[in-house]
Parts: sequence; C-alpha cells; structure tokens
Amino acid sequence: MAKALFRLQKFLRRTQFLLFFLTAAYLMAGSLLLLQRTRLVIQQGSRGTPANQALPVPDEMTRVGIMDPRTLQNPRPGPRLLVGVDAVPEPALDVSRSHSPRWLTSRNSELRQLRRRWFHRFISDQEPMQAAGFKAMKQITEHKGTYVGCFTDDSRERTLKGAVFYDLRKMTVAHCQEACAERAYTYAGLAYGAECYCGNTLPAAASKPEECNSECKGEKGSVCGGVNRLSVYRVEELRAGARQRRNVIYRGCFRAPENLTDTFPASLIQPNLTVEMCSEFCSKKEFPLAVIRGQECYCGYPTGRFSLRDGADGLRCRGTRNASSTAEGKYCLVYQTPVQDTRCTDRKFLTTKSKVFVALSSFPGAGNTWARHLIEHATGYYTGSYYFDGALYNKGFKGEKDHWRSRRTICVKTHESGKTEIEMFDSAILLIRNPYKSLMAEFNRKYAGHLGYATDRNWKSKEWPDFVNSYASWWASHVLEWLKYGKRLLIVHYEDLKQSLIPKLKEMVEFLNMTVTEDRLLCVENNRDGNFKRSGAKQKDFEPFTQEMKNLINRYILTVDEALRGRNFTGLPREYVPR
Repeated sequence: MAKALFRLQKFLRRTQFLLFFLTAAYLMAGSLLLLQRTRLVIQQGSRGTPANQALPVPDEMTRVGIMDPRTLQNPRPGPRLLVGVDAVPEPALDVSRSHSPRWLTSRNSELRQLRRRWFHRFISDQEPMQAAGFKAMKQITEHKGTYVGCFTDDSRERTLKGAVFYDLRKMTVAHCQEACAERAYTYAGLAYGAECYCGNTLPAAASKPEECNSECKGEKGSVCGGVNRLSVYRVEELRAGARQRRNVIYRGCFRAPENLTDTFPASLIQPNLTVEMCSEFCSKKEFPLAVIRGQECYCGYPTGRFSLRDGADGLRCRGTRNASSTAEGKYCLVYQTPVQDTRCTDRKFLTTKSKVFVALSSFPGAGNTWARHLIEHATGYYTGSYYFDGALYNKGFKGEKDHWRSRRTICVKTHESGKTEIEMFDSAILLIRNPYKSLMAEFNRKYAGHLGYATDRNWKSKEWPDFVNSYASWWASHVLEWLKYGKRLLIVHYEDLKQSLIPKLKEMVEFLNMTVTEDRLLCVENNRDGNFKRSGAKQKDFEPFTQEMKNLINRYILTVDEALRGRNFTGLPREYVPR
C-alpha cells in the first residue's frame, strides 16, 4: 500500500510540473501574439494599408550576399603573421604554412551567418505601402523641389544618367535633390528607396503614381521611387543656391584641335564670355568639358582628337578669354564642369556566369577599391567582393552585395592569402603597393574610414607600433603566398598604375579577356579618382616610422623583390627602398 501511494505521489508531482510548464508556455505565447497583433494594428492605423501586403523588392536586393553595414564595421581580415617573426627581428618567411590569428579561421562562417541574418531581417522589415498612404506622405513631408511624377526606369536606356548616387541607409529626397542641384542638373530621380539619378531630360514613359511605392531608407513617410520606377523632382529652382558649392576645375591650357566645331558637339559664341557662363552652358548640355577660346565656348568629352594628355605652357593661353587672336587662336582654356562623364558609367552584372574565376587580390590599403573603380568603368561590369562593405555599396559598387561566388562579376576583391582561398581562383590580378604607403592607408581606414585620417593621438599610441609589427609581415606573406599558390597571375604595381593609367589599365582589361574602346578609356581617365580618394595627404609634423620599423619593413621589401624576380616578374619599383 505504501508503494502504491509513493508511486501515485511521484506521478502527481510530475504531472504538476508538466502542467506548470505548459501553462507558462501558453501565457508566453499569448503575450507574444498580443504584442504582434498590437504592432500590426498600429501599422495599419498609421499607414492605412493591410498588414499582409508586401513591399516589392528588386531582384538584386534578394540575394544572400546582402548584409547590413552596421553588423560588420570592419570587414577586412586580420594580418597573417609570418612564422618565426617576432616583434621586430629579422624576418624568417615561411609561406608553406597558414599565418593567421585564430579569429580569422572562423571568419568565413561568421560572415555567412551575418549575411543570412541580415538578409532575413531585410526582407521582414519591408513596410507595406499603398497609394492611399501617399497623400499623407506628401502632406507630412515638405521638399524644396517640385514633384513631377512617377516614371519608368529602364537601366538599359536610362534618361537620368548624368550622375548616380546610392545610400542603402540614409537616402532622402532632399539629399538627392541637393546632390543633383550642386552638379547643375535639372531633374532628380529616386528609385528602390536608396538610389538617386540626375539629368536634364525627363524620362519618356510615365507610370501610375501608386507604382512608386518604396519608402526612402533615410526618411520615413517619403517615397523614393519603386522597382524600376523613378520618383522625379524638378530642382532647377535649387540650382541658384547650389551654384556657390559647385566645383569648376581648371584643367589647363591646351593646343586647340584644327576643327573645333567637328571635335565638340555643342558650341556658343557670347560677347564678354566668362568661365561661369561657359560652364553653365555646357552643364545644361550635360558635357564634362568646357573649352574657351576668346568669345567661343565649346562643350564635349576627351577624345582621341582632344585627349588632354599634352598640356601647353599656361602663358600661351594668357588673354585667351578676351581675345581669340592670342597665339593666333591655336590654344584654348579647358575646364571640368560639375557634370560627370557618362560614357563609362553604365555598369551591369555578367549576363552569363563567368567561366574563369578571377581574383583582384591585394594587401589592405594597396588601392583595391580604386582598381575596382577603374575596372568597372573600363569594362562596364561590376566587380565582386569576398566581404561586404556598406560604404562601398552606397558609392555604387553594387557587386558588394552579390555573393562572391556567383560568377556574375568580372573579378572578386580579396585580401585573403591562405592556400585554400588562393586555389579557389583560376587567375588573379595581384596589386602591390609600397608597404609604407599601404600601412599608413590601412591605419587611416581602420580608425577614420575610407576618406578620413587617423588622429595624431592614434599615431603616437601603442596601437601604431603593434599594427606595424603585425601588418608588415602580412604585407610580405600576402605577396609570397600568391606567388606560390596562384595559378595565373598579373602583377600590377599601384605606383605604375597611377603614373601610366591607360597602358596599365589596358593590360588589366586584356587579362580579364575584355576589349574596350579608346573613348571609354579616356572617360575612365577623366573620372580616374572615383569616390574614395582622400582629399590630399594630411601632413604630420613627425615621422610615424621609427628606425626599427624601417629596418623591419625594408627587409620584407627585399624578400618580396627577390621572390618576384625569381618568378620572372618585374621587381618592386625603386622608390620602395631605401627609405
């Protein structure tokens, strides 16, 4: 009898615990459901839309390669340390092993998890919007420009192509309007909630107002176009205020071509012609060059007949603005207008998967982003990336969010230097830069972003010598491992590319098995800097490299130079050493 009572008591205790657990789970589920329903009711009340209507998402936005820039502030891998190298002593380079800290080993899986996590959040966070809500949006938001309407956006025959901007997080109508006004454009168009296009001609095909239904990424309650749809604003009234902020750049004095009217598509003869008048005229015509000879103003592009490569002595153009008889009218003044040269700005993904998997490999700070800018504009195809950098995507590098193994890009950026990572690629462009410059550029990027500069406090802290001790060895091992495991390499020195842009770029394009026209290459040269050039070299009143650091770096330079020559490549430029 006692045993039976004991078993019954034990059973009741278990049942009591089970009932308690089920009750708690039921209450928690009910609370979550109540909160979710409340959130949906609030959305319906504020938006005026049914909760189950999804916002259209462009095809290129729905790829697993997307990731929120906030989830990855520093997408670059850490240094691969050379075996046998202490803080400063003689380097013992052993490239047969993998030289990386532990956290770099699990980097690939972490990146994939972050991309997947943000991708699902990106899709689930899309707020539904309908035409009924647009009237309220227009009442809430006030913009300086005049809203023209919703238009069809055809990427193959884009009308608003004078300038293009992206901002996946902070795009607003006002930001787009001001950017277009500063560049002397009449219209500003927004698409996908994050893309801004400028031009002086309205798109031909109008669309229904409700088809522009993407909310601006940086401005709730405002419409920024839609999927293949543009919300277009007229910003001409803003141009007067923006005129003071425009940059008209003096390109120099050049010998005028024999027939100016045949060389340049637009011209103007104006008494008392000024630089501002000529620049304004050419900007309206959407030409990047304003050419002045006396009272004559010509607009056009750099071409084979007028390449801007051989400048003349500025004294020959003295008085050119006032008298066409100066130097018998053989010379002219050339200015760069705020308008972008659009002959090489159209880019797209490869229509078929690339059969050759090409890497654009470099040590961080060696100019990889700049090289990508040049390659994209020369070939017309996007470049991919082993990582994801939201700042780069916002500046037009759409391949950033495409999966790096999709083979839809012309080449893939990487800083990796392990055997496995190298052997995944069929060929590679190996970009090498002076380690002194590379180390300083990467240190600036690490502490101040792509366009900023590290503070003097950063340079004088313990972080700088620690950075040099680890990253200097990585600079050497990166080159050595690619030389050892790379299947087919094209070595490009950053300094040579900067000095001889067109010849070196031609070499890179041919390596990618592409052909380009001379006019397109001249367009690239005209837009050579891109959006990631630091504004001049910030001078420091001290030498950041100690003699001990120089001795270490110089030994790495000699080791890499010897390895390059041993593989029948051109050695490092002489300017690398001595320092």
